[in-house]
Parts: sequence; C-alpha cells; structure tokens
Amino acid sequence: MNGKIILEKKQLDITIDRLCYELIEKHGDFKNTAIIGLQPRGIFLSRRIHQRIQEILKKKNILYGELDIAFYRDDFRRGSEQIIPSEMKIDFTVQDKNIVIVDDVLYTGRSIRAALDALTDFGRPLKVELLVLVDRRYSRHLPIQPDYVGLSVDTRANDKVKVEWNENTKKDLVHIITDSK
Repeated sequence: MNGKIILEKKQLDITIDRLCYELIEKHGDFKNTAIIGLQPRGIFLSRRIHQRIQEILKKKNILYGELDIAFYRDDFRRGSEQIIPSEMKIDFTVQDKNIVIVDDVLYTGRSIRAALDALTDFGRPLKVELLVLVDRRYSRHLPIQPDYVGLSVDTRANDKVKVEWNENTKKDLVHIITDSK
C-alpha cells in the first residue's frame, strides 16, 4: 500500500479556520443554528469547529450535538460483526433550527442519507447543511453534495482517504492510501 499526505497539521488548522469563518459568514451569531458531528469520525472535526467558532465569536452557548447513525445505515445488517453504537449527545430539539452536519470524509453519500434519517427523530429542522473536511468527488451513490468543503480530492475506487486526529492517533494528518492490487 502506498500513501500520499494531502494535509498536515498546519494546513489542517488553516482549513478548519477557513471553514469556521465560512460558517460565521453564513450563520452570524449562531442564534438559530446547531452543529452536529457524525459518530464516530466526524466528531473530532465537529468538536474543533464548535470550539473554534465559540472562540472567534466569544460566545459559549452555541448548540452542539453528536449523532450516531449506526442503525440508520442501509448496510447495517449485512455484516456478521455486531454493531456497537456510539453515544448520542443531542440535548436540544432540532425543530425549526438550521443544522450543520459535520463529517470527515464524504464518499458515497450513504452516511449522510443515514444522518438525515436519524436527525428527523429529533425534530424537523428548518434547513440542513453539510460540512466535510474531504470531499471525494466522483464517487457518489446518492445525489448529496456538501455546502462547505475543506478539500476536494479525486480518488480511484480502491483509494482510501484516512483522517487522523491528535485526539485518537496523536497526530493531525490527512492522507490517501492506495491499495496497489
């Protein structure tokens, strides 16, 4: 397997800052907007975005949640492995709120479809937007496009985009791994 680094820590920090300013430009003071990270991998990005927006706005009450989509996926019963759900952390209603769903990598769109299904259990949002760190263009199975993108990459079907976060791997790094089969 071969790999190529596409974002290192400094570039990642700059990208996250840019995404935060794009969100602030669109949502202002976040009075009616909530940020929701997708379990398991989108939460590292969503936590950083939430924290950074609070720092920039000097505001501590921006709504934030974490959504588990394990049982909403269309493939959750296909494998032999037992599904271990992550903790859901949404202590507010999404009814009539602007929701920004955050995930690390957008590939086929299936996780986002599952997130939209799961989100409706918490109410009916006014609007739902999608923020992703990496958009793997040209790989969609569903017609889903992000509103905010850190980096768009063109990959082949056997490539994997791996995002590593200091919180779980002790380094901030995004790379493409090519399986040379």
